[in-house]
Amino acid sequence: MGNTDSKVDFRAAIAQLAARSQQIESNDESFWDQFWSDKISNVQDIFALVPAAEIRSLRDESPSSLAILCNKLVDRLQQAAEHSCQTERDQIAAINCVRLLTRLLPYIFEESEWRGFFWSDIPNGQQQTTTSNGDYLSKPPLAQRLLQTLADLLFCPDFTVSSKKKKGPDNPEDIHTIDSCEYIWEAGVGCAHSPVHSPSNDRHRTEILKLLLACFSETIYMKPSIELQSYPNKWLNYFTSSDNRQTLPLFTSLINIVFSYDPVGYLPYNYLLFTDTREPLVEAAAQLLCVTLDNSSSSINEHISSSSSSTSKMSIGDEGSNLFINYLSRIHRDDL
Repeated sequence: MGNTDSKVDFRAAIAQLAARSQQIESNDESFWDQFWSDKISNVQDIFALVPAAEIRSLRDESPSSLAILCNKLVDRLQQAAEHSCQTERDQIAAINCVRLLTRLLPYIFEESEWRGFFWSDIPNGQQQTTTSNGDYLSKPPLAQRLLQTLADLLFCPDFTVSSKKKKGPDNPEDIHTIDSCEYIWEAGVGCAHSPVHSPSNDRHRTEILKLLLACFSETIYMKPSIELQSYPNKWLNYFTSSDNRQTLPLFTSLINIVFSYDPVGYLPYNYLLFTDTREPLVEAAAQLLCVTLDNSSSSINEHISSSSSSTSKMSIGDEGSNLFINYLSRIHRDDL
């Protein structure tokens, strides 16, 4: 009964957001917190409670509310990543933000006037953010913040990868200081030993990869003759460039997960006995590999400048090039 009431509350929040008669203030945190709270336990709930017609109505009739919601979702994702998703509350919030963005993005892309929203300049008064040291940093476009946060979350200890340290509040692992190459998902290229397998990590990875696929899907909503030539896929260009500090561990993780997967395993018809969390992950990883490797660097018309002054020590190749293709060309065996 309680779970049903929670879903009703979530549905009411969606309806309230879409109502033209009532504008929700951006600082009404108690209202916005409803969208990533523990009321929602799976992605099926998101798709059932947020129908397509209502998203289109929100986009067309209350565009400012949709814009605020997207900003709030990305901000909450960043907040969870900044704390390395060390608490259950942050983990639930992060995965629910991922689910809701996965639901919203296709309906944003299908409207041409909205496609530049995630890459638009930050409104006046919001261009800067304050660090813990009191320094001011310029905020990059929403899309860059989202892509880098998702890439970082794919190597977040005890959320998408197994921790290498003892658990506990005195031994937290900082997502921003760890060497992500030590957390490659599976043995193979760049990793000699298979890490501990965790079904929850697989599920979280799968949902994040599906959101990345949704981000990269902007191209399919464009007219092939005109729009595709005028507007390169900035999402893919940024994600596969040296601006993304996780390109190398992510590429090797995707490659290793796909090519190490045994769909049969040691027990035939094992899917009848237990849920295989690895198969959906492999499917999403294979799709993401196809998309990123198909994004040829020769089609990039402009380089998306990095939001940070330094690039990862793992990054190689010229700025603006597709590092996924670069890394693929360098795979070799030392014993040959």
